Amino acid sequence: MRAALVVGAGDATGGAIARRFANEGFTACVSRRNADKLAPLVAEIESTGGSARAFGSDARREDQVIEMVDTIERDVGPIEVFVFNIGANVPATVLDETARKYFKIWEMACFAGFLTAREVAKRMVPRGRGTMIFTRATASLRGGVRFAAFAGAKHALRALAQSLARELGPKNIHVAHSIIDGAIDTAFIRENFPERYALRERDGILQPDHIADAYWHIYCQPCSAWTFEFDLRPWLESW
Repeated sequence: MRAALVVGAGDATGGAIARRFANEGFTACVSRRNADKLAPLVAEIESTGGSARAFGSDARREDQVIEMVDTIERDVGPIEVFVFNIGANVPATVLDETARKYFKIWEMACFAGFLTAREVAKRMVPRGRGTMIFTRATASLRGGVRFAAFAGAKHALRALAQSLARELGPKNIHVAHSIIDGAIDTAFIRENFPERYALRERDGILQPDHIADAYWHIYCQPCSAWTFEFDLRPWLESW
């Protein structure tokens, strides 16, 4: 059984990606720090005939990452797809930003990506195949007011993805970096930005299932026409 590992499988984008790959016959291995929060997602996937496994793992902790990847490879199957989807968007003015929070954001948004990608690459390279996709935001390209920590971490992860693509591409490992530019249909947007959420009726915010479709397309690309970086945004987003 092929495994698709989604690190940062929340209720929106990560969950949709897991469902999409499970629908295609993969075992969706979903991970977040609290495995109990993954129970509804696993149940949903299994209710439609798919296969899923939940892992409680802190992606910032090397020992936990190694244990998770070892367990999947041993008990589930080869990791054919790895999606890094951890969010770390905690805005703050630089005048109030703390060293502890700045470092934590970098750990979540960048360092965790390095740890998980390294361990997955150790398995993919000997097999000579695999796909890695890093989910990121507009902050990967430019910093904004109150986003010094977030943008710095996202810039760093983009550079990591570029380096991995150049190193692993010749080994038949497809590395891609996505830029999600716009509000996503989530409870957070609905509750905190109702005017923005109202645009949903006009297809004006991103749908997680549509993002997942794009990720499936990236996985299916032949190596003669691989995409490295792609951006997804609603039709009315100003960019």
